[in-house]
Amino acid sequence: MTKRLLFVYNPHAGKGQIETYLPGIIDTFTKGGYLVTARPTQSAGDGMKVIKEIGSEFDLVACSGGDGTLCETVSGIMEIPAEKRPPIGYIPAGSTNDFASTLGIPKDMSDAAEMVVHGIPFRCDIGGFNDRYFTYVAAFGAFTSVSYGTPQQIKNVLGHTAYLLEGIKQVGSIKPYHLKLEVGGNNVEGDFLFGMVSNATQVGGIKTMSDLAISLNDGLFEVFLVRAPKRITDIQDMISEAIRQDLNSRSFLNFKCRKCVFTSESPIPWTVDGEFGGECTRVDIRNINNAVGIIV
Repeated sequence: MTKRLLFVYNPHAGKGQIETYLPGIIDTFTKGGYLVTARPTQSAGDGMKVIKEIGSEFDLVACSGGDGTLCETVSGIMEIPAEKRPPIGYIPAGSTNDFASTLGIPKDMSDAAEMVVHGIPFRCDIGGFNDRYFTYVAAFGAFTSVSYGTPQQIKNVLGHTAYLLEGIKQVGSIKPYHLKLEVGGNNVEGDFLFGMVSNATQVGGIKTMSDLAISLNDGLFEVFLVRAPKRITDIQDMISEAIRQDLNSRSFLNFKCRKCVFTSESPIPWTVDGEFGGECTRVDIRNINNAVGIIV
C-alpha cells in the first residue's frame, strides 16, 4: 500500500528558496514511496489548522519553513490523539533554524528531504505554554522581540546581521521586569532583564552553554534568567561572569525543571519559538515528555 505524506511549507520563509527546491523535494518524497499532498501556508496559523484537521490521515507530516513553521506543525500534531500522531519531517528554510541545528538536520534542502525519507523518528519533548505549545524556547526580556520584530524582507537579505542590527536599536530601551517564579515548591521574586525556558543547544543562532548537559528527551527544560543590575558596577560584574560562563553567580539564575510558573502584576511580552507569544501576567510552562517523533 502506498504511504501518504502531507507536506506543509511556508513559501515566504528565508529567501523564498522553496520555490526552487519544491519539485526536487516532491520527487524525493515520491521516490521514497509516498503519495504527496502539498499545502503552501496561506496565513499565520494555517499550517497548524490543516495538520490538526487532517494530519492523522497521513503516515508522515513534513514541513518546510523557519522555526515558526515547525512550531505550527508540532502544535497541529499535538492536537491529534497521541496514538494517532504521525512522525514529523523538517526541511529548514528560515533565517536561523535553531531547532534544526540542535537536531543535526542538514541546512541543504535537498539533503534534508532525503533525511525525511530515509531517517528515523527521534522522540523529543515539547513545551506547554499556557494553552499553546512550543518546540524549543519560550523567552521574555531583552532582545527577545528581535526575531519577530525584524521585517521578513530584511531577514531575507541580511540573515543573522538583521537580528544584530535590530538588537542594537533596542539597547537604550531595555527595562527589567518584576516577576515571581514558582518551581518545585520554591519561589523566587525579583527584577529580571531576560528569561528563557529552552530545550535546544542553539537559540537565536547562538550556541547555548555546553555545561548545561542538554538532553531533548529527559523531561526537563533548561531555565536561564538574567537579574537586573542594581548598581553600575554590577554591569561589569555581569559581563565578567558571562565571559567566564559562570551561570550560578549573583547575576544569573540557572536550573532545570519539569514545570514552572511566572507571574507578574503587569503584562510581559513573550517570544515563543521566535514568534510573538502574547503579553501575559501568568505563564504556566510544562514539559511534555517524548511527545512527538521528529525524523533525524
